[in-house]
Amino acid sequence: MDVKLTNAAEAYAKAVQQAEQAPVGGAISTDAAGKTFADYFTDAAEEVGAVVQRAEQVSLQATTGKTDVIDVVSAVNNAELALESVVAVRDRVIEAYQQIIRMPI
Repeated sequence: MDVKLTNAAEAYAKAVQQAEQAPVGGAISTDAAGKTFADYFTDAAEEVGAVVQRAEQVSLQATTGKTDVIDVVSAVNNAELALESVVAVRDRVIEAYQQIIRMPI
């Protein structure tokens, strides 16, 4: 599975839209599929894990000569992109948290 940055952006946009529409102190809302933002985040984390695991498997197959170098490079590149996406999302979450902390009460 490839991790798509657009999926994360869409999930974020849906969460923002739901947060704007939710009453203050209201319950956590879900989308039409019944998924919360946390569910989307969990799914994305599992996809990243699967991409990294696939890269490891292809690398091991290359050591035994069962796959081409091109497949290894492609799988490792996908894993690298997935991890970079996770780091980017993490940085944005930390930045948002820091902005919330700085808000006057």
